[in-house]
Amino acid sequence: MNAMSQLPRVPLGRTGLEVTRLGLGTAPLATVFWGNAEDRAVATAERAIEVGIRLFDSAPLYGLGESETRLGRALQSIDRDDVVVATKAGRSLAGSPDVAEGVEAEFDFSHDATLQALESSLERLGLDRIDIVHIHDPEEHLAEAIDGTYAALDRLRREGTVGAVSVGTNFVETARFFLRNADLDCVMVAGRLTLLDRSAADLVPDCRRAGVAYLAAGVFNSGVLADPKPGSWFDYAPAPPDVLERAAAIRATCEAHGVSLPTAALHYPLTVDGVTAVIVGMSSPTEVDDNVTAFQTTIPPALWTDLASL
Repeated sequence: MNAMSQLPRVPLGRTGLEVTRLGLGTAPLATVFWGNAEDRAVATAERAIEVGIRLFDSAPLYGLGESETRLGRALQSIDRDDVVVATKAGRSLAGSPDVAEGVEAEFDFSHDATLQALESSLERLGLDRIDIVHIHDPEEHLAEAIDGTYAALDRLRREGTVGAVSVGTNFVETARFFLRNADLDCVMVAGRLTLLDRSAADLVPDCRRAGVAYLAAGVFNSGVLADPKPGSWFDYAPAPPDVLERAAAIRATCEAHGVSLPTAALHYPLTVDGVTAVIVGMSSPTEVDDNVTAFQTTIPPALWTDLASL
């Protein structure tokens, strides 16, 4: 694939930021859990920059700091103002600041832990500000997350250290709670606006009416929508037979229209009015190229009609 100048950009809600509609999720850049080598990880982020991706989503949890550090290396090659970088707060690293044996992630949504976590993320990323900070998986800690993490991020937003405040979750009701109780700029929900799980369909218009950008992550539902076969994962666990059967039926319908299942899965959230971007985890330069090609593929409208009943 030849290098591309830019992918289309759209406003991120009311923030004044502009993002590409395809973003790089950086969890797979890590060696911890993902097994990715450092040089390949950095090359992946560099390739994303080269082909025009300008939205990058990371977190301290991803590789216990590795993903942020590796993304930071790649970001040195581009003008800071030309990219939108997101990280997360609430699942902080405990122990040594180096990624090494003995480091672990823990839930801490306190005000001070949030400030410390953001300072550490800025250091790993090599940045002086963060464009988006997601409150990370707060569903079991809602009150503390509002009083601690949200309050801290709201102040940092007013001071200009943080550009946008968001919540990152797998649960629609968690996102709704923060829509009601916080002044959010965006939300990122994983796995709930996909070809298999459309439970966030009613959340998106609520976000749109509130001027809150919606970022769709987990578009492959942990992998089953990339390749539905025995052993594929669905929502962080092995896919049960009924899910595999339904995913196979979706794949057959896609292929009848000349579209691969992963391509349709990537596009589906973008067909929903109010979805700003999809965040896709990528672990190699080849995966970047494949996902950009999928993103630029034209989908026949009849496919969505046929998939509506599946």
